[in-house]
Amino acid sequence: MAPYLESVTSFADVPITDAGVDTLAFLKAADGLVGLFDLLGSAAFSVVQSDLRGNITKVRARYDAAPKLSDTLEKLVVNEKGEKKRTATEGLLWLLRGLSFTCKALQNAQANASEELAAAFAKSYEVTLKKFHNFVVKGVFAVALKACPYRAVLFDKLKADPSGGPPATQEKVDEELSRWLGALASIVARIEEFYEKGGYGKGF
Repeated sequence: MAPYLESVTSFADVPITDAGVDTLAFLKAADGLVGLFDLLGSAAFSVVQSDLRGNITKVRARYDAAPKLSDTLEKLVVNEKGEKKRTATEGLLWLLRGLSFTCKALQNAQANASEELAAAFAKSYEVTLKKFHNFVVKGVFAVALKACPYRAVLFDKLKADPSGGPPATQEKVDEELSRWLGALASIVARIEEFYEKGGYGKGF
């Protein structure tokens, strides 16, 4: 079995056409990101995982209810616009925020080999989620981030072969992680711009 990043759907493999970002492939890739936290086995990220999972569920429920109208993220949002409760639109908005937080944190960790995960995630929180949180939630995150595992734990897990084979090299992990995170950042930027132009994030 391949190391973790090769065993999940990469954001780099999510189809993007003129119609938009493929919903099912995006959700599968998001599941893979949530699983990354499971890999670490740290309770520090439970609040992030819970939020991501809940919002993935909201978007997937909309897709299941109206697959032909929701096969891209953009179509899903447009077709929910006239409804009184835009559960999936709100869920996707918060999912994007959580993914952006995680993406920037891992990019921070990758860019600075001497920086521990707690610092990398704290820096990311300042520029992503913090502005959307109230005093109580900010406190929850402050406590959680201090409990981050060491960066060596993350990279050792990413290199490990679950089937017991030889671990991947750091270079291989860095290459795959850069590809994964770069594609995620691009998708997040694309859908955030779509929300902004269409005014879809209003009211949440």
